[in-house]
Amino acid sequence: MAAGATYVSIASQTLTSAASTITFSSIPAIYTDLIIVHQGAALTTTALINMELNGDTTGSNYSLTFIIGDGSSAASGQYTSDKFVGRNYTAQQNNIFQIMNYSNSTTYKTTLSRSNSAGNLVQALVSLWRNTAAVTSVRLFVGAGNFDTGTTFSLYGIAAA
Repeated sequence: MAAGATYVSIASQTLTSAASTITFSSIPAIYTDLIIVHQGAALTTTALINMELNGDTTGSNYSLTFIIGDGSSAASGQYTSDKFVGRNYTAQQNNIFQIMNYSNSTTYKTTLSRSNSAGNLVQALVSLWRNTAAVTSVRLFVGAGNFDTGTTFSLYGIAAA
């Protein structure tokens, strides 16, 4: 991130009832990166939070590498041909997704995501969306169950200095 870069609030959603998905659409192409902050939990603690870009569900367009630990054990792995970016555990209370160079229309998109829950788990993922289209919409959804009432999602743009 360039020195002097600033987070600019683009949109925010707070669930007034349980829901399995949220979408940010019509994202302006005026920032360098996007940041999505998720705070809350899912009703099913073993569910995973997934991210889909521009409605692309093609099974070979996404790949990810992850590492996860709980203080006594750790694991890592890869998915080389997937239908979405990220597989963060929703049992955790905080998830941060960063989509780098999201408006660039000549390169694939790289994402970083981090999850944590005090005293429970920590996870980091790096993902690739093999598409050169600028990201105009992001859908976050639970693999099983719903996000709980009161869960918040905030979308920020990083403005270059």
